[in-house]
Amino acid sequence: MSSVGPSPAGGTRERVRDVDANLLLFLHALLEERNLTHAGIRMQMSQPAMSGALGRLRTHFDDELLVRTGRDFQLTPLAEDLRPKVAAAVAAAETLLGDHSEFDPATSDKRFSLSMSEYAMTVLAEPLSRAVREAAPGCSVVIEPMPRAHDLVEADLMRRDLMVAPLGFGFGGLVQPIFTDHLVCLVARDNPELVDGALTLEQLHRMPHAVAEFLAAGDYRRPLEKAAEAAGIADRLVAVRVTSLLTVPFAIKGTHMCAFVPSRLAHRVLESLDLAIARTPLTQVQITEAAHWHQRRDNDPAVTWLRHLLYDVAIELEDAAPSQ
Repeated sequence: MSSVGPSPAGGTRERVRDVDANLLLFLHALLEERNLTHAGIRMQMSQPAMSGALGRLRTHFDDELLVRTGRDFQLTPLAEDLRPKVAAAVAAAETLLGDHSEFDPATSDKRFSLSMSEYAMTVLAEPLSRAVREAAPGCSVVIEPMPRAHDLVEADLMRRDLMVAPLGFGFGGLVQPIFTDHLVCLVARDNPELVDGALTLEQLHRMPHAVAEFLAAGDYRRPLEKAAEAAGIADRLVAVRVTSLLTVPFAIKGTHMCAFVPSRLAHRVLESLDLAIARTPLTQVQITEAAHWHQRRDNDPAVTWLRHLLYDVAIELEDAAPSQ
C-alpha cells in the first residue's frame, strides 16, 4: 500500500464521491483530528471501530492517510489533498440532509463541542456547564483549549459547535460578542516601584514585564501592544514570555516585574498570590471575548440554542463583574 502516492489529477474528488456516506464522516474526523483516539471521541466510536474504518479507507484510497511520527500522526500528501474536498463534501451533505428539526433541550442527549481561550475557560466553563445541566439535563459539554497555532484555528472552527476567543486576532466564522473585560496592571504587593498604588509611565518603561503569547503565529498586534506604542513604551523590557495567560500572575509573584492581565483574572489571584493592582497612565485596554462558529452551523437549532444560553450566561457575568 502506498503511503505517499497521489492519485491522478482530479481523481481525488471522484474517489471522495465514491466513499460510503458513513465512512465519509469517519474520514472527515480523521483528517481534521489527525489522531485516531481523538477522532473516535468525536465520532463517539470505540477504538476498534475507528481502526476498522481507517483500514477500509486506506484500502479505498490505496494510501496510509495517517502516518505515525513519534508520538504524533501526520497526514500523507494524499490526505492533505483530501482534506478540503472531504470538508466541502461533508458541509454540502449537512446542508442538504442536515437535521432541521427543532432542538428540544429537555429530551436531547446532544454532546456539544467547544474550544475556548484559557481565559474564557476560567470565566465561562463553570456557569455554562451549570446552565446546560439545568436546561438540558441529558446533554453534555466538552470544552477544550484553542489550538496555539494560528493556521489550525480554521480547522478547529469547522469541527466545533462554538469557539470562544478574543476579538482582534483575525479569527474567521460568524461572530457574537459574549462578554467584555479590561486589562489591569498586576505587581507583587511589596513591589518597591509601587507608590500610593500607582506606577508612572517612566516606571512602566523601565520595569521588567511578563507577557503571554496567545498564538504561536499570526499577523496580528495585541491590543496591549497598541496601547504601549501609543504611550511611547513599545520598547519596554519583556523579561518573561509564557504560553498561558493563566500562568502570568504566578510568574510575577514575589518579583519586581509587572504584567497586564484581564481584570476578572486579576481579582481571582490577588489574595492567594499576594499581588496588587496598580493604577497606570496607560489608556485602559478593553477586550471582548466572542463566540465564533462556522457558517454551516448558523441554522443548526442546537447550536443556536447554545449561543442563546451562552448569551444569557454572559449577561449574568457582566452584572457580577468587578468594578475596578
